Amino acid sequence: MNLRRRLTERGIEALLLLAALVSVFTTLAIVAILVWESIAFFRTVPLVEFLTDTQWTPLFDDAHFGIIALLSGTLTTTIVALLVAIPLGTVLAIYLSEFAPFRIREVAKPFLEMLGGVPTIVYGYFALLFVTPLLQKIYPDLPGFNMLSAGLVMGIMIVPYVSSLSEDAMRAVPMNMREASYAMGATRLQTALFVVTPAALSGLASSYILGISRAVGETMVVAIAAGMQPNFTFNPAEPAATITAYIVQVALGDLPHGSIGYQTIFAAGLTLLLITLLFNIIGHILRKRFREAY
Repeated sequence: MNLRRRLTERGIEALLLLAALVSVFTTLAIVAILVWESIAFFRTVPLVEFLTDTQWTPLFDDAHFGIIALLSGTLTTTIVALLVAIPLGTVLAIYLSEFAPFRIREVAKPFLEMLGGVPTIVYGYFALLFVTPLLQKIYPDLPGFNMLSAGLVMGIMIVPYVSSLSEDAMRAVPMNMREASYAMGATRLQTALFVVTPAALSGLASSYILGISRAVGETMVVAIAAGMQPNFTFNPAEPAATITAYIVQVALGDLPHGSIGYQTIFAAGLTLLLITLLFNIIGHILRKRFREAY
């Protein structure tokens, strides 16, 4: 009986290890493919041109390979989205954690998580067909494709991620810290802002980094609402393409395998991977720097 139990436990451990190794090997395979194809790309296109040229027209006769044109669109839509998601998500987290009655919290949180499960293509058409016409009533010169509406809808889409993780971090703060604050005469708002929020800072930082990574990697919203034309601009009222939108655009074409146009997909994907890795490293540093053990 004991032998059978040990064999069962060993089998379960091996299965769990295999599941963990699959994720590791999948990540390594993705990185290897991106690096291998990007090396072939950079044999033709100098790295300096890739990083400094402000035009991105790899499929034209007069080809330019300046990733900055795509980075500007990616960063602009991300910043607009974060200006919506971080304040709104943090306020929602503070309300749900510190102020909302139990019944409201139990109803509101599933709805927030359901909002995060809506397909992104639905958000894209919502931005194009509802948000953009609404913004055009305020700004009549706003073009039909623009980064502003795409960024705003992306921010709404990211709110559930930020608010859910932030609320979990705030609820993990020990109750005795709140009680000590109340005993010193602080109000619930003062306790939430000056005791609970600083104590949960590492969790808040993790939610913000997740929101940034989610915004940087978003595809369908920007592809539908922001336009697909690379444009070196940081003006959210103008159309532009992001890295993910370009990858979708080229992946749907009929470019031959091994051509320079085909290889641009992997160079752009590697750039996106490095950006996401950078944000994850920053998030790890922030978590270690501000993490509190209770």
